[in-house]
Amino acid sequence: MTATPEGSGGSSAYLFRPAVRADLAAVLALLAGEERVVDPTGVVVGEAYERAFAAIEADPRNEVLVLEEAGVVVGCLQATYVPGLGKGGAERALIEAVRVRADRRGGGLGRTLMGLAVERARGRGCALVQLTSNKERADAHRFYAGLGFVPSHEGFKLAL
Repeated sequence: MTATPEGSGGSSAYLFRPAVRADLAAVLALLAGEERVVDPTGVVVGEAYERAFAAIEADPRNEVLVLEEAGVVVGCLQATYVPGLGKGGAERALIEAVRVRADRRGGGLGRTLMGLAVERARGRGCALVQLTSNKERADAHRFYAGLGFVPSHEGFKLAL
């Protein structure tokens, strides 16, 4: 699916698609580069990442989605579709690991990426899209609120 970010004047087309194995280093670079651009050619893709990606790719309820411009991955997220008994038995989409390349933020790519992911979830029949965000990421919280997400629950984690 191609998309043009809001506010871009239609000048750039982006490809929104499921990630393939060849994208793994680029996705890992985005995840590593919270505040800086990381060159994917320097990313070591270890066996654990290979196994995790293979498991995601084989699972119809999981996908890593990328936003690509001219052959370069500039954004990514992971979507997991969770069946549930709430919401009339409808699936919910859990979105995590949302990243836009550090030097590309502020131009509407994040909004485009999330909008496409929400539409994908809606197309699957999901009744709800949910996500979690680290409490310290105030900019991300403003971004998600601007997209219409509401902070509705307190989350808890237990490291194992």
